[in-house]
Amino acid sequence: MNLDLSSLRSVIAAAEHGSFRQAATALNIKQSALSRRIRHLEGQLGVSLFERSSGGVRLTPAGTSMAQASRRLFGEIDEMVRASQLADRGETGVLKAGFGTAISASKVRSILAEHIKAFPEITIQVTERSRGQLVASLGTGDVDVAIVAGDARQHGGLTMSLWSERIVVALSSRHPLSNSEVIDWSDLKDETILLSQWDPGSDLRNLVLRKLAAPGGGPKIETWDASNENVLGMVEAGLHVSVHCESWTSVAYPGVRFREIRDASGPSHITFTACWEEHNRNPALTRFLETLRHTHHPTLLG
Repeated sequence: MNLDLSSLRSVIAAAEHGSFRQAATALNIKQSALSRRIRHLEGQLGVSLFERSSGGVRLTPAGTSMAQASRRLFGEIDEMVRASQLADRGETGVLKAGFGTAISASKVRSILAEHIKAFPEITIQVTERSRGQLVASLGTGDVDVAIVAGDARQHGGLTMSLWSERIVVALSSRHPLSNSEVIDWSDLKDETILLSQWDPGSDLRNLVLRKLAAPGGGPKIETWDASNENVLGMVEAGLHVSVHCESWTSVAYPGVRFREIRDASGPSHITFTACWEEHNRNPALTRFLETLRHTHHPTLLG
């Protein structure tokens, strides 16, 4: 049975006004048209929906049930329309975000918090993987956007430079250099530098090699297949020194001191980059990219 939505709206209006005439006026149609709609619906259902009298109309038990069901139906239709409009505008849906750095120790945390506050109906699924894994996941659609530290040349799609972080050295509080506020790269030439293989380990390794290159030899570097948290734990225990992005200074390690490293050209930096595929048409991704542009490139929004 095909029920006409306009007939259901006529039932609701007549029930609310207690009059076909007033209901027709509210719907901006002729009374005769409203009466036909309701009679046709009654014929389809085989029941009387209204008791008619000179004083107006009143719902029958069947009409009461129909009016209640119709209100629920239109409520669901309104919600369906609202949901589809929100999804089209990227204000709801699912965003699959991948990160190559710990959320707790980077600006990513504040970005996510701002986006969640602005669009609470968007579901964010977070993945933390290596840069290579994230680039592959972008291609397969398992990730909509990836934020990585350092070089993003592996990714052949679209990118956006976000922020730069200074490079700091982590030392045990018992290390003689920990008493200095700023450390020169040359002060580390005799140190063993402990690095994580996890991102952005390879970029930090290349930076150390450039800064401490010397005729006849190079810096002493140990690279572990361990998280940055575990590397800092070993530094806290007094084993070697380590190099990190400045966001790690927000994490409390009681026995570790973070100090800025610089040379004649000033402090060293590493850039964070957002990567995504041009063919990805997820509206939730579009909204997130707007958040990134607003946060880091406000001059581009005009």
